[in-house]
This record gives sequence, C-alpha cells and structure tokens, in this order.
Amino acid sequence: MSDALSGLRRVLIRDLEALGREIALFPDDATVWRTLPGVTNSAGNLALHLCGNLQHFVGAVLGKTGYVRDRDAEFTRKNVPGPEIAREIGKTIAVVSATLGRLAPGALSDMYPAAPNNIQVPTGLFLFHLAVHLTYHLGQANYLRRALTGSAASGGGVSIAGLA
Repeated sequence: MSDALSGLRRVLIRDLEALGREIALFPDDATVWRTLPGVTNSAGNLALHLCGNLQHFVGAVLGKTGYVRDRDAEFTRKNVPGPEIAREIGKTIAVVSATLGRLAPGALSDMYPAAPNNIQVPTGLFLFHLAVHLTYHLGQANYLRRALTGSAASGGGVSIAGLA
C-alpha cells in the first residue's frame, strides 16, 4: 500500500472513530436527533449520511460490496438508537479499511470510476474529498452537540495522535 493510500485510510478511520465517540457523548438518543434554529441536520442524520456516503463511494464503487445507498433516508430517518448508529459506523470503518487495504496503489491516479455529477477526478483526489467531507460534518456534529448540551467535552476529533 502506498504512503498516500495508507494516509487516506488512516484519516478516514480516525475521523469515523471520532464520529462514534461524538455520538456517544450525547446524553441520550433523543438529543442526537435535535437541531437548533437554522440547522437542518441533526447529528444522527449527519452520522447516517457519512456512513451511507462512504459505504457507497468507497465500499460499493471501489470495493464492489453490493451496498445500495438510500441517500434520502440518510436525512429523513429519525430516532435511530445510538447503538444502531454505532454499529453503522463500525460497519463503515470495516468497509473503508478493507477496501482501501486492498486497493492497488496505482489506483489513486486512475480516474474515479463513478464520476459524481459527471465530474472526472482521479481516485486519490476523490478519496481526499471524501475525507474532507467526513471531517466537515464531524465538526458540525461536534458543534451541534456542544450547543445543544452546553458540554465542552471533546470526542477527540481530528487528533494528530489518532494518526499514530
């Protein structure tokens, strides 16, 4: 595995693990599904969206897992219990780890095979985009939890130590 591929894999797994810790920091399942005025998505919907996104773009497209995405459900499902969200995050970690673990290093320079919105980009750049997308929504979930609960506790997101 190339250094770039290994690095992308480590960042995605680190931030998925942080997402799991973030969801676990909510005081109860009901709060995971709350939002604030002007905020569209709950932390629960962000977690479901991130899992669906990665299981589709990494698992189904690159890993040929057979996963079938229901993007609308990622945003419309509500009141999914915390343990079920945790299982979904765990499944996503396993899919990302296995798929990127067996991807040929040269694949990073190949064009991503499922051109989202008909935009052709190399697979490595698209994986980098997916990592940034994950981290963006992880930060939203963290900020929303802090605003809803008043807790400054950290889920340890984006920790450099998580890359060791």
